[in-house]
Amino acid sequence: MSYLETTKDVYKKAAETPDIGLCCTTNPIWELPGLRIPKIMQEMNYGCGSTVHPRDLSRNPKILYVGVGGGMELLQFAYFSREKGNIIGVDVVEEMLEASRKNFKEAEEQNPWFSSDFVSLRHGDAMNLPVENETIDVAAQNCLFNIFKDQDLKEAIAEMYRVLKPHGRLVMSDPTCEQEMNQTLREDERLRALCLSGSLPINQYVKALTDAGFGTIEIRARKPYRILDPAHYPTQELIYIESIEVAAIKDPMPEDGPCVFTGKAAIYYGDQPYFDDKKGHVLMPNQPLAVCDKTAAALAALNRSDIFISLSTFHYDGGGCC
Repeated sequence: MSYLETTKDVYKKAAETPDIGLCCTTNPIWELPGLRIPKIMQEMNYGCGSTVHPRDLSRNPKILYVGVGGGMELLQFAYFSREKGNIIGVDVVEEMLEASRKNFKEAEEQNPWFSSDFVSLRHGDAMNLPVENETIDVAAQNCLFNIFKDQDLKEAIAEMYRVLKPHGRLVMSDPTCEQEMNQTLREDERLRALCLSGSLPINQYVKALTDAGFGTIEIRARKPYRILDPAHYPTQELIYIESIEVAAIKDPMPEDGPCVFTGKAAIYYGDQPYFDDKKGHVLMPNQPLAVCDKTAAALAALNRSDIFISLSTFHYDGGGCC
């Protein structure tokens, strides 16, 4: 059985019998006016964060969500985009699609504004999306891409890039790990399916996105996720796994490389009314300006005694410049 077949088997069982402990997240469930999330959807929330960000969802966007789980994030997306077929949910596990259809009926009873036909559920896989080119404003996946091995990951990201409109955004949440994992862990198909042993370092994760052509990357959150310990896993050391929330934007690739925002800021504290680097960055006194890592490095290279560059906070929520 291949690792993808193992993954399908794990999530087929999770669709038939909800497994509350399959994934866990520190994110609170959205509390929005008129939005009620059925308990069964919460129990089937097989993700490690959230891909639902209101600032991505203005102007009634066309949304694609890959790996539907119990339908919770599809319902949350529908809250912001209430038109027939405006949200597409894709899953390779037919049992998970059927579970979502059933859960949507319960969601209709609890949410008078919601209709199941807001969501078009389609059978398909991430490496061959049943979606036309450049038709999607916001694409999303939660705790799926970390399962894929190198070539499959490249294909999955390329497919998301293909279906997005220019300047569209791919919003993701995945486990990451900065420590080396031994080969036994890496090749354990079940641990990979459980979103553990496929976790990549953040730099590798970001590179996979920029290699596909995404010109802007935003790291929006970085949170504790899991511990792999020697008593329960094939490892001789504690391995700490985090989850990150990332947006990859289909902007043109700048000539000097992608703009990657990891939560750095520049602060000017000199005596002049402002500092202008003549490259599009104007710093006002003691007003932090969010900057991409590339700009942060260029400003640091000026070796000025009146500009402070913060470390990465791994929390970027827009408003910066590159």
